[in-house]
Amino acid sequence: MKVTRLSGFPEYLPSERIVEQHFLDVIRETFELHGFTSLETRAVEPVDRLVGKGGDADKEIYAVTRLADQNAETGSRAEPGLGLHFDLTVPFARFVLENAGRLTFPYRRYQIQKVWRGERPQEGRYREFTQADIDVVDVGELSPHFEAEMPLVMAEIFSKLPVGRMTIQVNNRKIPQGFYEGIGIDDIAGTLRVVDKLDKIGPAKVRDLLVEGGRTPAQADQCLALAAIRSEDLSFVDQVRALGVEHPTLDEGLEALAAVIQSGLDNAPGAMVADLKIARGLDYYTGTVYETQLEGYESWGSFCSGGRYDALASDGKTTYPGVGISIGVSRLLGLLLGKGLVTASRATPAAVLVAVVEEQSRRSSSAVAQALRSRGIACEVAPSAAKFGKQIRYADRRGIPFVWFPGDGDVAHQVKDLRSGEQVDADPASWTPPTQDLRPSVVAAVQSP
Repeated sequence: MKVTRLSGFPEYLPSERIVEQHFLDVIRETFELHGFTSLETRAVEPVDRLVGKGGDADKEIYAVTRLADQNAETGSRAEPGLGLHFDLTVPFARFVLENAGRLTFPYRRYQIQKVWRGERPQEGRYREFTQADIDVVDVGELSPHFEAEMPLVMAEIFSKLPVGRMTIQVNNRKIPQGFYEGIGIDDIAGTLRVVDKLDKIGPAKVRDLLVEGGRTPAQADQCLALAAIRSEDLSFVDQVRALGVEHPTLDEGLEALAAVIQSGLDNAPGAMVADLKIARGLDYYTGTVYETQLEGYESWGSFCSGGRYDALASDGKTTYPGVGISIGVSRLLGLLLGKGLVTASRATPAAVLVAVVEEQSRRSSSAVAQALRSRGIACEVAPSAAKFGKQIRYADRRGIPFVWFPGDGDVAHQVKDLRSGEQVDADPASWTPPTQDLRPSVVAAVQSP
């Protein structure tokens, strides 16, 4: 039977998996350093909830049924209305509503989990992929300083990973909303959707679409002027003011975005930029919004995005506003691994291969391995008592840097560094490899595109 690869469902080779695990470890550890607690939600949600919160998401949702329920002869029916979640925000909001009485607010959570989208697979876009989210929700009101905290956490993560320069683009939905209202535009959402196409179709075509949609040429030009503003400091405020538009909502948005950018200047200089064309595609963002691009690979779009939402979680009586940001881990790795931009030093966690002199002495080799493992040194025992040359070649193919030759009686244990060829006496109770060899390392293979 021929095995056919299923497109849109990435699976990694051992060395690639080392890279993925390193990224996930850095992300998880940084989230926890900032006090976020772990959450894992179920994989399925009622379809009506998924559709109700995701705009056109019904086109992407994978429905879930039991195989037996598809057999007409059984006469049974599938459990109605279940689908795999297409992001982590919707199940998180549901979890908050179900457990509000048992949570402490503001509730800070991180979630690293698989999600599924039934879209056409292409480079960097998958049907099954891993996301890593953080969110903060509160009861009734959410302090704006949390909107500044989100990108700072991500900037710290990117500084620890071999990914090159990541730029976090920040906007506030109240800026375009107040600006559009100030120039007489009523269809705020429709205008945002058109302006959001700037990177794909360019300003000339965006202008044409705006005018075709009922905006005047002067209004279209003003929209483009606002979207063109981008700065790494607070100068964006004066640039917006220079356009001559006044509106209270615009004032609120400028003040909020200035606070976020100032926080970036204070804590992570160069990591954030105010970019007033950022809108975000989902409908539930109401305040600050984020997108993130890898320098030199802007055509790949955003790898990290999110924003403030005020009405996603509500039981009709109480509203739980929140702000969150998410890393598309699989999307990011798809580029980095596909372009050869990152690599692992070896394809196995093992630092040592313990050789086997003969099968009758395998217990001695296992005892050495156990002594090393008890001190945190990853190792494996040779699969067979072949000639030492063959065992060494096996270790070399696996990328294992050291081979251990067990001693016997008056014969001392010895360990060989396969890279230098140096072979020295060693004691299983005290020998330790160099720190850089203890675990696989993940490094940038190419510094620039």
